Amino acid sequence: MRGVQQGGSSLVEEFSPAYYGLCTVGGMLSAGSTHLAITPLDVLKVNMQANPIKYNRILSGFSTLWKEQGPSSLWRGWSGKLFGYGVQGGCKFGLYEYFKRLYSGVLVDQNRNFIFFFSSASAQVFADVALCPFEAVKIRVQTQPKFAKGLADGFPKLYKAEGLTGFYRGLVPLWGRNLPFSMVMFTTFEHSVDLIYRNIIQRRKEDCSRSQQLGVTCLAGYAAGAVGTVISNPADNVVNSLYNKKAENVLQAAKNIGLTKLFTRSLPIRITIVGPVVTLQWFFYDTIKVLSGLPTSGELGRHQKDTNLLA
Repeated sequence: MRGVQQGGSSLVEEFSPAYYGLCTVGGMLSAGSTHLAITPLDVLKVNMQANPIKYNRILSGFSTLWKEQGPSSLWRGWSGKLFGYGVQGGCKFGLYEYFKRLYSGVLVDQNRNFIFFFSSASAQVFADVALCPFEAVKIRVQTQPKFAKGLADGFPKLYKAEGLTGFYRGLVPLWGRNLPFSMVMFTTFEHSVDLIYRNIIQRRKEDCSRSQQLGVTCLAGYAAGAVGTVISNPADNVVNSLYNKKAENVLQAAKNIGLTKLFTRSLPIRITIVGPVVTLQWFFYDTIKVLSGLPTSGELGRHQKDTNLLA
């Protein structure tokens, strides 16, 4: 039976339906809680994207929001962050584990990168379909103070005004933002875990303590978040432009923003947000695994022979 961690039995058998359920719950709790915690930074980010002239710096942007709209404005859209990204995180982490196992059995002779890419992309497609309605309401709540107070009144108001189309207006650019991010993030994480165990710690994961394993998770998580942020920044700006009706389609939004600003607008604050958030997500996610008696995430290195690992 798989799923034994350092001599103790796990609550669920690894790769069983219960295991994927646990991963889904872990993803929901880790993603929802971390995104809720950084709501003020997210409020500033979407306003910097919607009105870059007025909100052109992090400190001055916070000051402007505080003075003009009050301190409560910094928590506008918190419910969209908690529930929307909770649902997305559950799909993303749970389905990634499922697809990675599935593709590992099908693409036996393929490079591991293909498995990581296909698994993360497959999971993210479903995760963004779940997230999109929450994101549509959240962005409007954060950038249009008179639109709604939160999800409870925002959902019916958006549906009445735009129908189902309004909830999924940004799905394609959302895929454009999150698919590359997810593919790069998961792949970077997997390889970072392998590199740390192989070249730095020079021990198998199973021979490390739980605190050491979680430390590796944090280092690999931060690297994954930082790299993924740079890759996904252009699409993030396009998503914001479409939801705020500053453009009718992706091409128009990209043209209005400009090539250079697609990559640079709001990038510093996104790095400030995403790096720690992804790190905490992986930490909370793997902590739930460890407390359940399961090994931490990262397949590379787990299945290496001792001679290869210490080479």
